[in-house]
Amino acid sequence: MAFFDMSLEELRQFKPDVRIPDNFDEFWKATLSESQAYSLNTCFERVDYGLKLVDVFDVTFAGYKGQSVKAWFVLPKNHTGKLPCVVEFIGYGGGRGFGFEHLLWANMGFAYLIMDTRGQGSAWRHGDTPDIPDGANAFYPGFMTQGILDPETYYYRRVFVDAVRAIEVARSHEAVDSQHIALTGASQGGGITIAAGALVPDVEVLMPDVPFLCHYEQAIAVTISNPYEEIRQFLKIHRDKTEIVFNTLSYFDGVNFAKRTKTRVLYSVGMMDLICPPSTVFAAYNHVPSLKDIVVYQYNDHEGGQEYQLLEKMKYLQNLWKK
Repeated sequence: MAFFDMSLEELRQFKPDVRIPDNFDEFWKATLSESQAYSLNTCFERVDYGLKLVDVFDVTFAGYKGQSVKAWFVLPKNHTGKLPCVVEFIGYGGGRGFGFEHLLWANMGFAYLIMDTRGQGSAWRHGDTPDIPDGANAFYPGFMTQGILDPETYYYRRVFVDAVRAIEVARSHEAVDSQHIALTGASQGGGITIAAGALVPDVEVLMPDVPFLCHYEQAIAVTISNPYEEIRQFLKIHRDKTEIVFNTLSYFDGVNFAKRTKTRVLYSVGMMDLICPPSTVFAAYNHVPSLKDIVVYQYNDHEGGQEYQLLEKMKYLQNLWKK
C-alpha cells in the first residue's frame, strides 16, 4: 500500500467548504425535540458474569421516537462518590457483544456506557437492537443508503438521536458525574462521536478515532472501499439522484458537526486509511473551533493506532480527570 491522499502538510491546511443546508440547525433542533417527547424508560439490569472488580448492567432505553435501544453500563465495584463517564459508539457493522468484553474504563475508575447500534451487529460482533419498532433482528450491512432520498428518513438520523439519548442515560445514573462525560468511538463510532458532541455541546471531551461519516463527496471521490462504496454504487444505478443524495448527506456530515463543536477534542487518523481517507478526517478536524489535537499514524490503514491510540486516550483522560 502507498500513500494515496494528500501530504500531511496539505492535510493540515485542508479546510474545505462542504454543502450545508440552510436549515441544518433547525432540522436537528426539531429532530431532538421530537424524541424528547418520549420518556427515556431506562432499565439497568445487573448481569452476574462472576467478575470481582466491576459491576455490569444490561441497559435498555428509549432512543429515536421511543424505540428500544440496548447498551452495556460498567462500574468499578465499591466505588465512592460520582464518577466521570466514558460513552462509546461502535464501528460499522458491529454490535455491543457481551458485557464482559468492555472492562478497561471501569478498571481505570470511570463509569462506562457502550451503545448498541440499531440494526447492526452481524458483521464482526453481535448486536441486540433492531432498527424498526416491530422487533426485526439486527442484520448484515449495508446501511449507508437506507432512506437516503430524504433527511427525515435517513438511517443516521435515527442513530444520532439514539446517541444523544445514550448520553442522557449515562448522565441519569446516580453514580455518574454529569459534568465529566467523554465520548469516543472508532470509524463509524468516531463519526457518531463527532455528531453527538455537537448535538450535546456540554460534554467535556470528544475522542473520535479514524472517524467515518465526514466529507462524503471527498470520500467517494478518493476511495472505492466500503462503506462509502455503498453510496457510489447507489448513484451508479440511480443516476438522476445525485443532488438529492448529497443534499441528504449534508445533514449528517461530520464536517458540519465539527464546526459546531464547543468542547475539546482528540482525533486520530491513519495516513494510509482506504476506508476513511485522511483528507476526510482532516476536513472535519480542521473545522473544529475549540481546543484540539490529532494523533497521526503515518503507516497505518483503517486500524489506525489501535492499542497505541487507546493508551493515548487513557493518558488523556487520566490527566483531565485527575483527582
